[in-house]
Amino acid sequence: MKVIISDCDHQDIEIERKIFSENNIFLELQQNLTEEDVIHNCQEASVIINQYAPFTEKVLSQLPHLKLVVRYGVGVNNIDLAAATKYGVQICNVPDYGTHEVADHALALMLTLTRKITKMTQLVKEGVWDYQESIPIYRHNEQVVGIVGAGRIGSVFARKVHALGCKVIAYDISAKSKKHDSTLSFIEFVDFEQLITQADIVSIHCPSDQAHHLFDESVFAKMKSTSYLINVSRGGIVDEAALYEALASKEIAGAALDVTEKEPISSTSPLLALEQFICTPHMAWYSEQAAQELKRKVAEEAVRYVKHEKLHYPVNKI
Repeated sequence: MKVIISDCDHQDIEIERKIFSENNIFLELQQNLTEEDVIHNCQEASVIINQYAPFTEKVLSQLPHLKLVVRYGVGVNNIDLAAATKYGVQICNVPDYGTHEVADHALALMLTLTRKITKMTQLVKEGVWDYQESIPIYRHNEQVVGIVGAGRIGSVFARKVHALGCKVIAYDISAKSKKHDSTLSFIEFVDFEQLITQADIVSIHCPSDQAHHLFDESVFAKMKSTSYLINVSRGGIVDEAALYEALASKEIAGAALDVTEKEPISSTSPLLALEQFICTPHMAWYSEQAAQELKRKVAEEAVRYVKHEKLHYPVNKI
């Protein structure tokens, strides 16, 4: 089987090469950007490790030997899952490599917003030494944190904010099964309407499937004027034009995004001019350990397939 990395912007692929070499499998690195690139360069591939290159129906229909695509990461937004299933291509991801990193990043963004760290640091640098510029700030153990999506990452984030004394509520489409999880007994599961109206901090941890612009003008209108929004999940879940209007009109108090609809966010985005807006460059997943774990698990999953072993992270059913 020919194994190809369709594209990768990592500093090196030494971890992947080592794992494949130990299993006597040759690995080829390419840098494909477009559908045409993938179709032209991956004709002989049986297994592809993928980062950003598009795997649309057009691509999948023209790769006759392809049997497996393993994504660097959790999301599979760049892959047409229905088409993959149609053409018998198994899709896998790595859902558990940066769980604590993403939860920690959400917590860091939450504390930066609620304690107004960015604003106050800038004022100090400008010579203003006055805590009253931060008013109002609220006590965390009297705050309600609302989590949209209490899956692997959302539940870890829930435990972290619960440790601060926050009341935790959550909206999750699988709430019925999660209510029986004793480790999540401190979470009150509510419907989406209750969450957005009750929460002082809303943190998004749901997949983007069927959640495009879930946070739009109508949702911001229902949120507390003192509430904060955090998104470390997927760009597109938040309608950024509506978010700008909500922040500019003070419908909500602040927002922090690690993911945006188009990445990188445009330097002309009006959001960047707002004091109460924080943005980081899709880095929530990152730590040195998480980066190494991702590379190792992607390679190991591909090797399992080549050796006809049970896959750990199948996304679609073939």
